[in-house]
Amino acid sequence: MVVKSFWSFFLLACVLLYPFYPKFGEAEISFTRSIDRFYHLEVTPSEISMTGKLTGIKVKQKVDGSSEVLTRLEMEPAAALKAINGDQEKNETITGNKTPLKAKNNNGLKIPDKKYGNISEERRGAYAMPERTVSVMGKKGKRSVGASYNENVDRSISGEMQSSERFVETVQGVSNSKAEYRRTGEDARGSNPRQSEPHLDTSTFALSGDSAHNQAMVHWSGHNSSVILILTKLYDFNLGAVTESSLWRSADYGSTYTKLNDKVGSRTVLSYLYVCPTNKQKIMVLSDPEVESAVLISSDEGASYEKYPINFNILSLLFHPAQENWILAYSHDNKLYSSMDFGRKWQFVHDNVMPGRFYWAVMGLDRESDVVHIETRIAKGRALYVKCRAQRCTEGNRQYLFPGHVDTNSLVVQDEYVFTQVTKSGRASYFVSYMRESFKQMELPKYCLPKDMHIISTYEKQVFAAVQEWNQNNTYSLYISDSPGVYFILSLENLRTSRGPAGNLLVDFYKVEGINGMYLANKLVDNHIKTYITYNKGQTWALLPAPATDVAGNNLHCILPFCSLHLHLEMSENPYTSGPITSKKSVPGIIVATGNIGTELSSANLGMFITSDAGNSWRQIFDEEYNIWFLDNGGALLAVQHAATPIRHLWISLDEGKKWDRHSFSLAPLYVDGVLMEPESDNHIITFFGHFSHRSEWQLIKIDYKGIFSRRCMDGDYQTWYLHNKGELCVMGEKQIYMKRRPGNRCMLAQDYSRIYSSEPCLCTSYDFECDYGWERQTDGKCSPAFWFNPNGATKSCSTSQSFLNSTGYRRVLSNNCKERQRNTYSPKREACRPRAPRGLRLSTSHGEFSAAVGSNVTFMIYLADGDSLSTSIQLDFGDGIKIAYSNLSRTDDGIKHIYRTTGIYRVTAFAENSQGSDSSTLFLHITSPVEHVYLSAPIVAIRGKAANLTAVVWPSHTRTLTFFWWFNNSSEPIITLDGSISHTFHNEGNNKVTVQVACGGTVMQDAKVIIVKEFFRSLLLSFSPALDEHNPDIPEWREDIGRVVRTALSQVSGVAEEQLMVSLYPGLPTTAELFILPDKHTPSEHKRRNEEALGTISDIFVTALNQGLIRFELKPDIHIIVYMTQQTLAPLVDSNSIHSGSAMLMLLSVVFVGLAAFFIYKFKRKIPWIHVQTEDSHEKEPEVISTVGQNNTMSKVKLSEFPSQKELMEKELEGRSRGGFGRNMERIVTREFPNCTNV
Repeated sequence: MVVKSFWSFFLLACVLLYPFYPKFGEAEISFTRSIDRFYHLEVTPSEISMTGKLTGIKVKQKVDGSSEVLTRLEMEPAAALKAINGDQEKNETITGNKTPLKAKNNNGLKIPDKKYGNISEERRGAYAMPERTVSVMGKKGKRSVGASYNENVDRSISGEMQSSERFVETVQGVSNSKAEYRRTGEDARGSNPRQSEPHLDTSTFALSGDSAHNQAMVHWSGHNSSVILILTKLYDFNLGAVTESSLWRSADYGSTYTKLNDKVGSRTVLSYLYVCPTNKQKIMVLSDPEVESAVLISSDEGASYEKYPINFNILSLLFHPAQENWILAYSHDNKLYSSMDFGRKWQFVHDNVMPGRFYWAVMGLDRESDVVHIETRIAKGRALYVKCRAQRCTEGNRQYLFPGHVDTNSLVVQDEYVFTQVTKSGRASYFVSYMRESFKQMELPKYCLPKDMHIISTYEKQVFAAVQEWNQNNTYSLYISDSPGVYFILSLENLRTSRGPAGNLLVDFYKVEGINGMYLANKLVDNHIKTYITYNKGQTWALLPAPATDVAGNNLHCILPFCSLHLHLEMSENPYTSGPITSKKSVPGIIVATGNIGTELSSANLGMFITSDAGNSWRQIFDEEYNIWFLDNGGALLAVQHAATPIRHLWISLDEGKKWDRHSFSLAPLYVDGVLMEPESDNHIITFFGHFSHRSEWQLIKIDYKGIFSRRCMDGDYQTWYLHNKGELCVMGEKQIYMKRRPGNRCMLAQDYSRIYSSEPCLCTSYDFECDYGWERQTDGKCSPAFWFNPNGATKSCSTSQSFLNSTGYRRVLSNNCKERQRNTYSPKREACRPRAPRGLRLSTSHGEFSAAVGSNVTFMIYLADGDSLSTSIQLDFGDGIKIAYSNLSRTDDGIKHIYRTTGIYRVTAFAENSQGSDSSTLFLHITSPVEHVYLSAPIVAIRGKAANLTAVVWPSHTRTLTFFWWFNNSSEPIITLDGSISHTFHNEGNNKVTVQVACGGTVMQDAKVIIVKEFFRSLLLSFSPALDEHNPDIPEWREDIGRVVRTALSQVSGVAEEQLMVSLYPGLPTTAELFILPDKHTPSEHKRRNEEALGTISDIFVTALNQGLIRFELKPDIHIIVYMTQQTLAPLVDSNSIHSGSAMLMLLSVVFVGLAAFFIYKFKRKIPWIHVQTEDSHEKEPEVISTVGQNNTMSKVKLSEFPSQKELMEKELEGRSRGGFGRNMERIVTREFPNCTNV
C-alpha cells in the first residue's frame, strides 16, 4: 500500500510539474556560442607570463536577444554590450594564467601585418594575470528566465551559506530525448541519497552587498592551498573607470568568505589582482589609477596588505620565471619599469617600448638572470632590439644584438629562439637566433615568397610556423624547421585561419598533450574544411575516422575518405571553460572535442566526441556542446552543459565517457560564469561561480567530489594500452605502452603514478624521415630535389672541415627515437670536399639596405652558393681606399664591419678566389648624413629673359648623395637635379616663387624664395655703422626687419614710394646690404626710357643722401645707426660666417673693381669718344656704378630740403627730351642685369 501511494504521488507530481518543466529542464542547454560556429578568439600575445604562456584572451561573440553568454569575463569600456540588428554583440576579456592551446600560440612574428598581438590603449589583461584568475563580465545582461522566478529564488536563498545537498543519478545514455525522464526521476528521490552511493557535497556562499558589481576576478591560491581570493568591481562605462570594489578571501576552500575592504583601505578602489607564479603566497593588487596610483602587496596569501604609492599607471606585469620578487611593469605611456622587491620600489628601464615586446631572460640561455629583451620604437614601422640588465639599462649598458633596425611588433623571445623581421622594398626577411648565437636568415623554399609569417610553437627545439605564400589569400601553410630554426620545409598546405577582433592571426592547429609528435589541424580541401591528424610531427597527415554509431546507438555509415570526423580546434575563450577541445599530459591518449560528422567541418549538428586510443577510434558522448574537464589527475571527466540559461546539473564519468553520472550542484538553477579547480591537487574541490538572476549577489558554490570515489587505487586497478597509428605500433620511432585506470573503477588515482609503462626503440624506416630542405616528396613517397635546388652545393658543410655530410634528401623527424640500421639509406652520407671554383658569390649588408649613416657601423655579409669555401680566399674592397682579405669564407660568417667617415657613394666589391677559379660581387653603398639646414641662395631681383643662377646651400655638405627638386611658380612637375645649382630664365615680370626640396634618404627639407623679375632696375651696395654688428644675431628674421626699417628711412628721406624699393641684407659680418630701385609699376610700359632715366635720378638722390649720412634709424634707445654707401676698398671684408658670406665677399670685391672702372669713366668720359655709342641690338647703355671714392670736395652739398620731388624730376626729364638731349644725371641707366647679388 505504501508503495502504491508513493508511485501515485510520484505520477501526480510529474503531471503537476510538467507545465513548469521548460523553466527547469530547458535550462540545461549548451554554453552560448555564436550562431556562426567559426568564430575565433583573439589571443593577446603580450599577455605572456614567465616562459611565454598566454594569459589573456579577448573574444567577440554574438548571442541572440533572448540569451546571454554565461562565461562572463572582465570587460573594458569598449567591451560594453551593443544592440546590433536585434543581437547583442559582446567583447569580453578574461584574465588568467592558463597554458594555451598551442595552435593559438600567437607569440609569433607579426609579419607584415602590424595588428598582431598588441596591448591596446585600454587594458586588456596583463602578462602575468593571476593564475586561476578569471574576470566575469556582463552580469546585468538580459536573461531568458523570468524575473519573477529569479526574485523568488533570491528570497529563498538569502542566507550566505546554503544547506549541503547530495544528488546523483547514473545513466547510460546521453541523448537529449532522455533528459526529461532522467531529471524527473532524480528529483523524485535525490534528496535522500544513501551514504554508500556516489555523491557530491556542495555548499553555497553569497557575496553580500556586491550585487551592483558587474566584474569579478577569482583566484585559487595554488597547489593544495585552501585560499581563494575574489575581487568584485563596479565598472562605470560612462566614466571609463572602476568606482567600487570589494576584496573577498576564503581560507577553507570556498566554504566561507571574509570581506577585506578594511584591510586594504575602505576608500581604496581596486582594479586588478596579480599572483606571483613562483610563490602563490605573494599577491599584488592594483588600485584604480583614476582614484589613487598605488600597489598593495601581500606575502601571506592575501591575509594582510601593505600599500606603496607609484608614479605611473601599470597596464601589465611580467613576473620573472625563477625569481619571485622580480617584476617588469609596462605603463600607459609605453615605458618599462622593473622592481626587484615585489613592487615596493620601481626603476625606469626604457621608453618607447612596444606593447608586449619585452621578455625576461630564459634560464640557462641568457648569462645573467636579470637580462631583459626589449623592442623599442625609433620611427614609424621601425624598432631596435635592445638587450640590457633590468636595473642597469642606461645607454652605455645596452646591447644591440641585431645589426640595424627591425620591424615593429616583430621581436619574439621564446625558449631557445629569438625571432625578428626586416621589411625591405615590400618584402619581409625573417631572422632567427638559436641558443643566443648570431642572427641568421630563415630559409624557406625559394619560391614560397612569403607574405606573412607567424610562429606557432617552439617546443622540443623545433619551430612550427604558419606562412602565407604569395598565392594564398585566406589560408596559410604549415612549415617546420630544423633545430636551429633556419631551414624550413612544408608540412601541410592551406591551414584554416581567421582573424581575431584585433586582426591577429588564428590558426586551426592543435598539439595533443601527452603524445609526442601528435597534432591536429584543419585544412581547406576543395572549399571544404577537414580535420587531419599526424603521429609523426607533420611528416604524414590523415583524416579522422568517424564513430561507428551516434550517441543513441544508430549506425552512421561514415566511410573514409568521403566522410570523416571534423573537430573545432579554437582556443578556449575562457580559462575556466574547457573550450572546444581538451587533452591533458597526465591522461595520454584521451582527447575530448566538439565537432561534427560529414564531408566538412560545420557549425550545425555539433556534438561531443572522445577518443581513448590517441585518435584511432572515436565515440560520441553528447549530442550538444559541453565543457569537459579532467578530474582526479585525469582519472575522471567532468561535463557541464554549455548553456546560456541557468543550470543546476553536472555530469561525471569514471570510464572515459562510456557512462555518465548526473549530479545536482545547486537547489536553484545558476547562471554559471566560470568553474574554478585545481586539477593536479589532492583536495577534490571544484568551485562554480555565477548568480541566480541579474539582480542577485555573486554566488560561489563549493563542490567536493571526493564522495564519488570509494578508495585509493591499488596495483590491480590499472591496465596497459599500446600507442599505435592504425595498428602500427612504432610511433615516433618507438613502441610505447601506457598505463591507465581500468574503466569503471571508483578509486582515486595517485598523483605521481607513471603513465608510461615501457618504451622500446624501433628500426628506422622512411616513415621516420621527412624531406630535407630543397627536396620535395613525390607521389611515390620518395624525396627528390626541387627544380631550384642544387643538391651538390656543399658550401656550408665544407667551411670547417675537409669532408661534409651530404644529404640524401631526407632528414630525421626531430624527437624521433628510431634506431638506425647498419645500412641506412636515409641518413646523410659523409663525403670528401671536392675542389670547386667559387660560384654564386653574393654581397649584401646585414639589413639588406644600400644606404647607411656616416659614422655608423656597416656590416657586410658574403654568401657563396657553390664552391670549396674552406680553400677560397675572400677580399673585400670597401671603396674608400681600404681593403681587407680573409684566408677562407668561414671567417666571414658573422659579417665584416666597416665605418665610413665621409658621405658619398662607394663601390664595394667582394672577390672570391681559389685554385679552381674566381667570382666577384659588387654593390653601391650610399653613405649619408642627416640634412640639418637648407637655404636657397637666389637673386632678389632678376632681369626678364635672362638666366639667373640659383643655389641650394645644404648643411652639412654632402657629396653626390642628395637629390634636388625645383619648382618654379605653379609648375606641377619639378626639375630634378643631383647638383645644388641650377640656371633658370624668367619670362614673366612680377613676383616669381622658387621652391627647392632636398631629399636625403627618408628626410626631405625645403626652402623657398620670391624673385622679382623686371625689365631693368638699379642697385646700390650699403654699409652700416659698426654698432649694428654688435646687435646682429645673423638670422633671416632680423635681416628682414632691418631691411624693412632701412627701406622706410630711404622712402621718407627721398619721397620715393616704398614699393619701388627693396633692401636685402647679406648674412655674416660686417653687416652689408643691397638696395634695389625698381621701376614705377604705374608708369606705362611704352615709357620705358622715361622710367630708365627716372631710376638714374633716384639713384643719384640716394647716393647723395647716403654720402651725407642722412639715412639713419634708431635700433634701440641711444643707439642710432647710419646707412652709408659701401666704401670701395681692396681690403677683404671681415666675415664670421664662412659658409654663407664667402660668395658675398667675392661679389663685393667684384663690385669694387666695377666701381673703380665706373669712376674712371665718370672722370674722363668727355675724353672718350665712344662712351655714348649705343648697342645696336639692345639700344641700351653699358652699366655704370657710381662710387663715393675720390669725389672732390668741390662737389656741391645737397640738403634734404633741396632734393627735387619726383614730379620735378619727371618734368626735367620731359624738358630734356624736348631739347633732344639728356641731363648728365640721366646717362647712368642700368639696362642689363646687375652681377648676381644674392641674399644667402
